[in-house]
Amino acid sequence: MARPDRLFVEKQSFRQMRVRMLLLIPPLILTLLAIWQAGLGHTWGKAPMSNSRLIGWSIFLWLVYLRLITVRLVTEVNAEQITIAMRGFWRSRRIPISAVKSARAVQFDAARDFGGYGIRSTRDATAYVAGGSEGVRLELSSGRPVVIGSQRAKELAGVMSRLVH
Repeated sequence: MARPDRLFVEKQSFRQMRVRMLLLIPPLILTLLAIWQAGLGHTWGKAPMSNSRLIGWSIFLWLVYLRLITVRLVTEVNAEQITIAMRGFWRSRRIPISAVKSARAVQFDAARDFGGYGIRSTRDATAYVAGGSEGVRLELSSGRPVVIGSQRAKELAGVMSRLVH
């Protein structure tokens, strides 16, 4: 439930299936090797890893995979600041409303304009993108723009514009 002081809240997951599949390969391969060696008794390679290490690394990689696929981009706006957080990681950024000169809805190609998804810094801007091709571009008083990917870009731009002006 959103708190009354929040004017806008959006939670987005990273939905790129090809990335999830690529991240799945290492834990899956190690699990299959663990089954092959520890379960079926066949060693793999000339100097095989011990069964306990193989199982331990398999569990560790599954935990990393599960952590990575549950990361969310959370955008919250209140009267004092906008908070952009990568929940599941430690990264969050707070921008005071007083530091925002303008806000407008924009369209972009995440791969071409920013080099992909996540937290991206280019010479033109810093971007926080979980998916899609829409967002809000904030012009800051520091001169460095910030682009926030959003499935509700017009709504976010409207809230930000009302606060800035």
